[in-house]
Amino acid sequence: MTDRLAITRRLALLRLRIAGVCRLAGRPADAVELLAVSKLQPADAVRAAYAAEQRAFGENRVQELVAKAAALADLPDLRWHMIGSLQTNKVRDLLRVPGLVLLHSLDRVRLADELQRELDRAGRRLDVLVEIHATGEADKHGVAPADAPALVAHVQQHCPALRLQGVMAMGPLAGDPAPTFAAVAALHDELRRRSGLPLPTRSLGMSGDLEAAIAAGSTLVRLGTAVFGPRG
Repeated sequence: MTDRLAITRRLALLRLRIAGVCRLAGRPADAVELLAVSKLQPADAVRAAYAAEQRAFGENRVQELVAKAAALADLPDLRWHMIGSLQTNKVRDLLRVPGLVLLHSLDRVRLADELQRELDRAGRRLDVLVEIHATGEADKHGVAPADAPALVAHVQQHCPALRLQGVMAMGPLAGDPAPTFAAVAALHDELRRRSGLPLPTRSLGMSGDLEAAIAAGSTLVRLGTAVFGPRG
């Protein structure tokens, strides 16, 4: 059973924590958006977070996102982010999700081209982030940092339905995340210079590396168990 009060309390504390870290980093208290990662959580947990004024939620798998969005279709202003790796054969299903506002995991030309085809067919556009494989760890996804400029250039030249908004990356499983986040920040700045685009979004940080991510200029942090509590 969903503990609605616990979710409300966690969200309130997380918002205070984020605002405090922003101030320590010399940034405005509202500079960082909280994305509640609801993967493997029941729809009722999303409802509880929604009642606590949370509107942006992230999912890792298309099938779960489709089902959850349908179950929560009565909630106005719900904003869905797809944060997991995306297979090309799932693109059409993803784009049918009402309230989909951002894809975090654009990592290859083939995926960009498939998104372009489906978006063009539907007569719409989609905001996307380039996922950077910043740690070299085998269990993570993303484009290699050296290949990111070419991917951005391809999207600019061939995928007008994709609106590039910035980058997403994950920190290392162990050790100090600060060097990884600093490298992603530098690459993000380079992509801005090369593309001439503002690329306002830097999606870095989860509950364990929140402070380092915000210090590195993150504008969006992805928090799951910190919001909803342990799964199962």
